[in-house]
Amino acid sequence: MKQILNRLFHHEELTTEEARTLLQEISTGRYADAQIAALLTAFQMRGITVDELIGFRQALMETRVPVDFSPYHPIDIVGTGGDGKNTFNISTCACFVVAGAGYKVAKHGNYGATSVSGASNVIEEHGVRFTADADRLRHSMDVCNVAYLHAQLFSPAMKSVAPVRRALGVRTLFNLLGPLVNPCQPAYQLLGVADLAQMRLYTQVFYRLGVDFAVVNSLDSYDEISLTDEFKVMTRHYERIYRPQDLGFKATRPQELFGGASKADAARIFDEVLTGRATRAQRQCVIVNAGFAIQVMEPEKEIEACIALARESLESGRALEMFRKFLEINR
Repeated sequence: MKQILNRLFHHEELTTEEARTLLQEISTGRYADAQIAALLTAFQMRGITVDELIGFRQALMETRVPVDFSPYHPIDIVGTGGDGKNTFNISTCACFVVAGAGYKVAKHGNYGATSVSGASNVIEEHGVRFTADADRLRHSMDVCNVAYLHAQLFSPAMKSVAPVRRALGVRTLFNLLGPLVNPCQPAYQLLGVADLAQMRLYTQVFYRLGVDFAVVNSLDSYDEISLTDEFKVMTRHYERIYRPQDLGFKATRPQELFGGASKADAARIFDEVLTGRATRAQRQCVIVNAGFAIQVMEPEKEIEACIALARESLESGRALEMFRKFLEINR
């Protein structure tokens, strides 16, 4: 570790294989928390390369608990986290909107490391019991179009660094890895990133992995489409900057997306969105993210048509119906 840290301090890069071996050693408990914290800090200050990120991903995928959802061709909707905005659980809400529109979703999530409520927090707050049982997960996918994969049940290495991530309280390379290590390796992905450098990084990674994707970033540094500013979208088919008004939305104020001060607050906002009691700003933010997720799976459709499908799913109550079925199955 000392040798690796010195290389990083001198801005040297690791090969894919070196990164893979390093994370394998971390996952076996070879290094102390202080050493891991120094490593994460060094990468955060220097930045990470495509080869390094792919090597770290390989290590996690080799030790994962696998799940085969290939017959479903699901999508995952996720943000890197760590943007410091403490928004409500926009991506997780969008998953159920997409499910209500008839598409399969394999949501991979974890507890919040830098926010009040991560995806696993808001799901658990509703009484859901996480599972790695493949039959139960497939049953959930069959009945409500959604299976939830709690990261710590599928990626032992992620669990081993959780105390260090919580202690640091800032974005680290594990925020970058989280969206890449869904154990079912979904066919499609909508990924929100906090800055344009991350957008370029992930776009290159997705091309290397052969995943159909959209990477989105609000230009005021939200790791999702927040509608608080212009936002950029990159896919295999196009690269474009949108204004909220371009798609018929009103600009949103940052405080309108606040996720609350507790996990209970986050769960309440989540429920209000799906039951139609949320604010216009909260609803439209979920709808636009769900719309771009649908377009990843239906690239021949114009984005306006995909947003219309998402809006209908939410306003008709089908998204809520999928969530209620999800709770019945998974509690």
